[in-house]
Amino acid sequence: MTSASDSNRFVDERVTVAQVVYNYAMGIDTRNWTLHRSIFADEVTMDFESWHSVPKHVIRADELSKNSSVYFAGLDATQHSMTNPQVTIDGDRARCIVYMQAEHFLNDAEPARRFVIGGYYTDELVRHGDTWKIVAVTLTVLWTRGDRSFMDDAHIRGAQRLGLS
Repeated sequence: MTSASDSNRFVDERVTVAQVVYNYAMGIDTRNWTLHRSIFADEVTMDFESWHSVPKHVIRADELSKNSSVYFAGLDATQHSMTNPQVTIDGDRARCIVYMQAEHFLNDAEPARRFVIGGYYTDELVRHGDTWKIVAVTLTVLWTRGDRSFMDDAHIRGAQRLGLS
């Protein structure tokens, strides 16, 4: 029989890092913005230039989570799937590369509109005490499929749905 203290001896930091990255998807898809915020350091470098024309920039994590909550309120459902984590750790720094597919749905038509992105995330993390925090996210889009048009105004629709406009 294995006790709880025995199981702690077998913690693999690579798995711990991958779980932080997976919580990015879980936070967005379940609209759990507390979880979403918890995985980031106070400032994060975001590089989604392969998805849209916004250049790489540094953003406060609180602002990132707030912006994400408004944007994703403009969609009816999402599912971010991440696979094949490749984790490297160097002291208190880690890098995790995961393949991803992100499905986005808007139920304003019959059938529902759908847009899918495929590619990979490259996340940089730093150790904060016993936890890992993401300090940089780069999205590399390799392909897309479906109706992108409803993605462009998701932030406006989200603000309307949340009563912010």
